[in-house]
Amino acid sequence: MAGQAWPVKVHSQRDKLIERIRKDGFDHTMDAVAYTWFSRFAAFRYMELHDYLGHGHLALSSTAGTLSDILTHATELSNELPSLNAFKVTELKLAGNRDGELYRMLLVAQCNALSIALPFLFERIDDDSELLLTDNLLRSDSVIAKLVEAIPEEDWAEVEIIGWLYQFYISEKKDQVIGKVVKSEDIPAATQLFTPSWIVQYLVQNSVGRLWLMANPQSTLAGEWPYYITPRRANARGASTA
Repeated sequence: MAGQAWPVKVHSQRDKLIERIRKDGFDHTMDAVAYTWFSRFAAFRYMELHDYLGHGHLALSSTAGTLSDILTHATELSNELPSLNAFKVTELKLAGNRDGELYRMLLVAQCNALSIALPFLFERIDDDSELLLTDNLLRSDSVIAKLVEAIPEEDWAEVEIIGWLYQFYISEKKDQVIGKVVKSEDIPAATQLFTPSWIVQYLVQNSVGRLWLMANPQSTLAGEWPYYITPRRANARGASTA
């Protein structure tokens, strides 16, 4: 295509992408794939800072220098990332000017390695979402660079940051559709909100938790629930007391 040779699998990926665009529309397809990769990058950042990637190397940032650690140690990762082609890694490393392509391949291999434990987020990639992963992720103004530089590492201590990022990601779209007749494809932006942990605890402690205490009045669990509200008791005349 355009005078450039591509791997055979790109043919089927391209056909799937064209079919998807015809079915869902160009804008919707681009939005969906962009958010998919944004979610994966956010998860990568959280996991690398908590040493959850399994191989001990940073995927989006570096402990020394400017290149990502997985790019620096690419030749060592063939055993850690099963879908990584060791011969291709060596070829790209020796080329000297194909770091962007190599980094892209490493990120796809990392997704595939995580697909076993987290299939809902890192489903095995061999489709059009791989085709749409850009080669310019090593640029200083890339989404990965901004994700690393704009958010202090201490903010990644809480897993809720992924929910905060989701809320931020959809905020512009939400402002566009809120208060209007919402199209079916815009419903998530208008209705799907991130629920912080404390709200979840409040709801659970004062619903299921209260039922548990009613059935087990001798239980002392209420003392461990920071958001539990002791119900008011009714007196003989029907009035409630604290």
